[in-house]
Amino acid sequence: MKDAAKITLQALGTFAVLATALPLLDAQQWYVRVFDYPRMQLLVLALLVFVLYLWRGTRHRKRDKLLLGTLAAAIVYQSIMIFPYTRPAPNQVEYADANAPQDALLSILVANVLMDNESYDKLINLTQERDPDILLLLESDSVWQEAVKPTTRAYPHRVEVPLSNTYGMHLYSKLPLRQQKVSYLLDDDIPSIKTYVQLRSGLWVELHAVHPKPPVPTEDPNSKKRDAEIVMIAKDIADSQYPVVVAGDFNDVAWSRTTKLFQKTSGLLDPRIGRGFYNTFNAKYPVLRWPLDHIFHSDHFKLVSIDRLPDIDSDHFPIYIQLSFAPENKYEQEGPKADEATKKEAAETITEGKEEAVKEK
Repeated sequence: MKDAAKITLQALGTFAVLATALPLLDAQQWYVRVFDYPRMQLLVLALLVFVLYLWRGTRHRKRDKLLLGTLAAAIVYQSIMIFPYTRPAPNQVEYADANAPQDALLSILVANVLMDNESYDKLINLTQERDPDILLLLESDSVWQEAVKPTTRAYPHRVEVPLSNTYGMHLYSKLPLRQQKVSYLLDDDIPSIKTYVQLRSGLWVELHAVHPKPPVPTEDPNSKKRDAEIVMIAKDIADSQYPVVVAGDFNDVAWSRTTKLFQKTSGLLDPRIGRGFYNTFNAKYPVLRWPLDHIFHSDHFKLVSIDRLPDIDSDHFPIYIQLSFAPENKYEQEGPKADEATKKEAAETITEGKEEAVKEK
């Protein structure tokens, strides 16, 4: 029994170390990139095995010392990766003043509804309760488009892209929109939306809605196109003369190399930093959750509130944010910067994604 327990700990410890090390490789295969996601889970596993191995194992043999040493390294590395998304970390986005003018506010509710989900009333009730200025639905088809009309009637401005491939997208706005554009950047059936929304103050804000394919065997065998689409949007934003908000299901976690590249390239801020993970996926499995749905914004905004919302019977939780346009204080918030190495990496990422798209066609 003792030997079996030790062998089990060695196997689990080795898995935790390898799963931590694999994402360090410059590789886009799904079986490498998938280990970007469960960093908190791997941290807990490595800590548990480390403590139990000290208690049950022998610490004098070289292989035991090697396992403990690599587990310690994995614990430190995973802690560093997720620390920015814990409360002790400094906020990347400051809170807005309590007396911020109402005409400077912008609220957004993002919900990946799960196309086959039929709990339409849950989303309708949640939308009516939160009453966001912008409602963004992902994985929405024509059935969802019809089913949620009781709430979307209140949104006179809209971009509707109903698709039956789980990549439909519906953008509803109570605020005026202009220059609505639906793009298919790398796949003919994967849309993204770019538009401009007018705040009540009269200011125009550039708004992007995104939902690239994930690197999983049933979708894409690697992350090249997902990474490229994310970075292509970032490059577009980097040249913008407007305040910017990007929202959607990135099918990528907040702490991944690609999402960090997105932030550096675009210069956008992440309001979760210093506040929490806001894990939106998987709503059905509490142990396997990580932040896949994101809302990034330029330094023109400060945060009023951000919330992960209740379950709507999807595999994603909706996420809600309210921002305040505060350009006079934007220099209090320092966004990430793109150096020459970042620009080179971004260009290479886009090139690889485009080549992958051409190869698939």
